[in-house]
Amino acid sequence: MYQAALLLNELVTRIERELTTLSPDYEIILVDDGSQDESWAGIQHQAARNPRIKGLRLSRNFGQHHALTAGLDLAQGQWVVVMDCDLQDQPEEIGRLYRKALEGYDVVLASRQQRQDTWLKTTLSKAFYRLLSYLTDTRQDPQVANFGIYHQRVITRVGQLRESIRYFPTMVGWVGFRQTTLPVQHAAAGRPGTYSLRRRLRLATDVLLAHSDKPLRLTACLGLLLSAGAFMLGLLSLVRFWLGQITVPGYASLIISISFFSGLIILVLGIVGLYVGKTFEQVRNRPLYIVRDTTCEPLAYENPV
Repeated sequence: MYQAALLLNELVTRIERELTTLSPDYEIILVDDGSQDESWAGIQHQAARNPRIKGLRLSRNFGQHHALTAGLDLAQGQWVVVMDCDLQDQPEEIGRLYRKALEGYDVVLASRQQRQDTWLKTTLSKAFYRLLSYLTDTRQDPQVANFGIYHQRVITRVGQLRESIRYFPTMVGWVGFRQTTLPVQHAAAGRPGTYSLRRRLRLATDVLLAHSDKPLRLTACLGLLLSAGAFMLGLLSLVRFWLGQITVPGYASLIISISFFSGLIILVLGIVGLYVGKTFEQVRNRPLYIVRDTTCEPLAYENPV
């Protein structure tokens, strides 16, 4: 969670109310992703009130999916529910997800019906998932995000994926297991969104680079097509010169062709540079997150690299 102090009490109350109807043995893990408000104080209060609530406070804002990894590394239950803190994912749907999972599924993903997001956010989301589906050659559902219930065997396998670029939905899809979706009601956000357009575009770029090499292959195909076109154009110009149709070389065409191919070269180098940069980021092998404080017992939590 990030900057969610005003929603914390309602969030925990609704989660507790739903979980107590399913099992007396549960845990609630709250991860503070470097909030600047009173979120951590609220988490400490909740953990002191209910020993089944565990809190983690990261040393800074590492990002949603890194914070999610921190919480999953601590989770010990046979079934794990992942949800955002803004109450768009409604805790009252947890029971339905759990009962669907008992039908023999390892993963039940919440399919958000009639999304209560802005037109811009919904449109960008659909465009991103359509592009991601094309580049990864896998079907990506724009109605599905993090909210869902996952068997511990799935969480364990996802936890073994320690790449620095984290995107939980695609990682769950990659590990496999038996998965399905369940339609759920989507509520309006209880607080203003913390994901700016710039952060969304950055996340989208990271995910595309981490899960697909198709941009490199498309770039190679484009280079071959342009080379073939340039070769044919060269032959045509040579024939026209022999026929006497070209007497004075064109300055404009020369400048245009140089500018075009220079821009193309810079584009290709930029794409390759992005992949090299992400590779460099991965081989540094830095921790995915750093825990500043925890309400758990010291020996109950380890911060894996």
